Amino acid sequence: MITMKLNEKYFEYIKRGTKRIELRLNDEKRKLIKIGDKIRFFKLPKLDEYIDVTVEDLIKYDNFKEFNKYPIEILASKEMNHEELMKDLEKFYSKKEQEKYGVLGIKFKI
Repeated sequence: MITMKLNEKYFEYIKRGTKRIELRLNDEKRKLIKIGDKIRFFKLPKLDEYIDVTVEDLIKYDNFKEFNKYPIEILASKEMNHEELMKDLEKFYSKKEQEKYGVLGIKFKI
């Protein structure tokens, strides 16, 4: 089982049933993910709560902006817009990192 940590807000979106695609840098760790893999998302900051999901698809792009064509409610929640999501992602992954590795959308089901 693969483990990942999630910001509380995004963890809650999954828990509520909206978020169904997790966006990450397509670095060496993420390149090992395959369709059918199980991922356990731990809720930050305490890591005392988790959700198990199964990978359904892997969507690869050069940068996160290419995910703007997907409805915000499957990337996060209708409480946000794409611009806010992009700003959050750039706090974690710089444009240089995106250029170097590309990005990955991990489509999953609970």
